Formats: sequence, structure tokens, C-alpha cells
Amino acid sequence: MGVAGCGKSIVGKGMAAGLGATFIEGDRLHPPENVARMASGEPLTDALRAGWLDAIGQQVAASIAGGHSVVATCSALKRGYRDRLRGFCPDIVFLYLEIDPATARRRVANRRGHFMPASLVDSQFAILEAPVADEVALTVDAKRPVADIVAGAIHALRRS
Repeated sequence: MGVAGCGKSIVGKGMAAGLGATFIEGDRLHPPENVARMASGEPLTDALRAGWLDAIGQQVAASIAGGHSVVATCSALKRGYRDRLRGFCPDIVFLYLEIDPATARRRVANRRGHFMPASLVDSQFAILEAPVADEVALTVDAKRPVADIVAGAIHALRRS
């Protein structure tokens, strides 16, 4: 979880490979209307995110019900969004990829072929609620090398 540009997709893919887990790319589950809004520079509201969060939660729950471990990417910026996902999977563990606004904006501006413009990064930081002590979450510095993040997160998960 984290804002755009923090590395959710690359870290998620690495974790899924390292864990032998199913990978769910949350961005692919956005309805076309949400993608169009973001592509035009309009941030999503809580109401617009609700169906998207449910789609992610349903896919996670279905994978688990099928006997598979799963890694899913999702911004999950607010506590309420994470709580919604916990409704589908109470044992979910969040990996918060913490990053500063300037680095996130630079990374998003340098991406090619993605609908999320760099102009929306600040709106994500504006609503970001970092996980707190009563949430099952691991916070890591998203500027660290991807391989280090993946290895550290997998190690922490296997210890818990």
C-alpha cells in the first residue's frame, strides 16, 4: 500500500514470486470510469473507490478460499479503505511503502503508459493515513532497493 510512485507493483510482483503467491494488480481492477477520471487529473472520491476496493477484496478472498496465498497491490490510503479490505480477509497484512512527495512525483512523472498523472500525487498525500499501531502493517522506506524491500518483507512475514 502507499501513494502512486512508491513501488507497489514492482514490490508486489517480487513478493508474489518470492512467496509463490498469486499476484493481483489492483490498478487493473479500476472500472473504466475511475481510470478516465484519474487520467484527466481528477482524484477519486471515497464513493468512487468503494467498488474498486470491493473488487480487490473479492479477488483476495477468492484466492485464499482456493487455497492460494496472495499478494495484492492497492493504495489503501485511508484506514477506512484498509478496514474495508479486512472485511474480506481479516488476517490481511499491509506493507506500507513510505515515500516522500518529491520522490513520488518524480517517479510518477517518469512512468510511461500509466493512467495516473503526477498532478494527482499531492491529492494522495492529502488523504494518506499511515497505518497505526493497532493495524497489522509493516512500514518500509520505499526508496530502498526493491530487492531489499522484498527480502525484508518476506522475512518479516515468515516470522509472524
